Amino acid sequence: MDEKLQHAYDEVLRRNPGESEFHQAVLEVLDTLGPVVAKHPEYADAAIIERICEPERQIIFRVPWVDDQGQTRINRGFRVEFNSALGPYKGGLRFHPSVYLGIVKFLGFEQIFKNALTGLPIGGGKGGSDFDPKGRSDAEIMRFCQSFMTELYRHIGEYTDVPAGDIGVGGREIGYLFGQYKRITNRYESGVLTGKGLGWGGSRVRTEATGYGTVFFVDEILRSRGDDLEGKKVAVSGSGNVAIYAIEKLQQLGAVVVACSDSGGYVVDEAGIDLALLKDVKEARRQRISHYADERSGATFVDDGSVWSVPCEIALPCATQNELDDTDAGALIRNGVQVVAEGANMPCTPEAVRAFADAGVAFAPGKAANAGGVATSALEMQQNASRDSWGFEHTEQRLAEIMRNIHRSCLTAADEYGQPGNYVAGANIVGFTQVADAMLALGVI
Repeated sequence: MDEKLQHAYDEVLRRNPGESEFHQAVLEVLDTLGPVVAKHPEYADAAIIERICEPERQIIFRVPWVDDQGQTRINRGFRVEFNSALGPYKGGLRFHPSVYLGIVKFLGFEQIFKNALTGLPIGGGKGGSDFDPKGRSDAEIMRFCQSFMTELYRHIGEYTDVPAGDIGVGGREIGYLFGQYKRITNRYESGVLTGKGLGWGGSRVRTEATGYGTVFFVDEILRSRGDDLEGKKVAVSGSGNVAIYAIEKLQQLGAVVVACSDSGGYVVDEAGIDLALLKDVKEARRQRISHYADERSGATFVDDGSVWSVPCEIALPCATQNELDDTDAGALIRNGVQVVAEGANMPCTPEAVRAFADAGVAFAPGKAANAGGVATSALEMQQNASRDSWGFEHTEQRLAEIMRNIHRSCLTAADEYGQPGNYVAGANIVGFTQVADAMLALGVI
């Protein structure tokens, strides 16, 4: 690593002890920027690296709420407003027991560059809570969301910070959050949150966007190599929103999805996943994926091992961070995987990423491959600002165009800086230079 970049990384370690996910995200970016700072010494002279690694604002707050038994519960809420050089902070809220400051900072740091890659005027931020919505009633989730927003509302706004959903935060939670914001502020400010319902300011394709966008990116990778998705065998981790709609778009483009998973195990269906049944099990009934195998002839459920042991040509990790390690990468490589694209945020460990690079596997990092979600959120903001509503086909076309542009810009930057075909380097370079140039223009703020 370049000496100046190494110094910046050492400072991140010193100032943010114990935040391993944040350290990993910063290292992954800085490790690719040596040629950039060599070509543009003005970035180092203006301390852009050090400034971009330090959030503009970090908010931590108490979230008290009352459960259905009348017991008072306490959770911790977070919002890290990381960088607003390109526009208002933009990034999701995650409700999950694993959430702590290091997770939120890793996600917010990634969001800076992901948002920049879209070419839309949005900065980077992230938030959430260690609250676990699993097993909670709608009334409990509503009371938690109302308490969470009672503090958060003072820090957000359509020109300041625009949260969305993430793990544990879907349309139900966004509804409760928006309702409380509206109640407190006495403003129907549609643009303050994205991921809203279609009847009250939401955007078509937003539900599908992250999964669809990941598949559009994979399709561009294959097209750049004179290939396509027709007949390709695909394994997908997860069976939540991202995974389900990645599967949907894969099937529309002719691929055969043979495996998907949840935290309890994975299913293998060599005939191809029955999407209608999967949606019924996971979205309508909210059941474990084992129920899919119980009801699908020819499908097998495996409660141990890894979904990445299933032979496939394309792998889409769509669950959570660091889910795919070097052992999994080795299994995929031995089984002939051609493309790995991150539908989740940083689901591949650094060792796995290196293994894919060494084996010549095309690897698309999350900040590029899963940028479709935040891109469509920004399109929702555009519609809210103009009091407009676009049709599904028009919005999907915009999403596909954005993903094509991201793919093109990543390849162009990788070529320019002597790393042809390296999507990790290309994505980091494009995202970083766009934010860095804006920071230079705005002065020391």
